[in-house]
Amino acid sequence: MADFSFDIVSKPDMAEVKNALQQVEREIGTRYDFKGSVSEVKQEDEKLILHSDDEFKLAALTEVLQSKLFRRGIDLKFLDYGKVETATKGTVRQEVTIKNGIATDKAKEITKMIKDKGFKVQAQIQDMQVRVTAKSKDELQNVMTAVKGADLDFPVQFTNYR
Repeated sequence: MADFSFDIVSKPDMAEVKNALQQVEREIGTRYDFKGSVSEVKQEDEKLILHSDDEFKLAALTEVLQSKLFRRGIDLKFLDYGKVETATKGTVRQEVTIKNGIATDKAKEITKMIKDKGFKVQAQIQDMQVRVTAKSKDELQNVMTAVKGADLDFPVQFTNYR
C-alpha cells in the first residue's frame, strides 16, 4: 500500500511581487500626492526598502504597496515591517522583510497542532517546510482543512501532493 503525502510551505510568488512593485512605481509616478517627493520602493533580495519624504507619505506608500500585492494574490502576512528610521535629508525609510519558508518554531507549532488533533498521519519538519504523510488521501484532506482553518500568523500553501 502506497503512502500519500504533501508539503506545507510558506513561499510568496516572487515574480508576482516584482510585478506588484512595477505597478507601485507607475502609480507613484502618476499620483498627485507623490508629485515632487522622493517616494520609492526598492527590492534587495527578500527585503523591500520603502523610502519617502515623511511618515505621512510613507504610510500612503505602504498602502499603495499593500493594495498592489493583494491584487496580485500575495498574502499580506508575508510582510514583516521593520521600524521607521530617519534617512538622509530629513526623509524616512522602512525595511519590509518578505517572509519565505516556515521557521522551525512555527513548523513545530504546525506539527504539534496536527498531532493534538489526532490525525493518523506523520508530520515531519524538512528544511523550512512540513511534510505530512498518511496511508489515506482523506486523512491528508482533513489535515489540509485543519491547517487552513488554524489561526497562523503566516500564510501556508500545500505542494507536492501525491
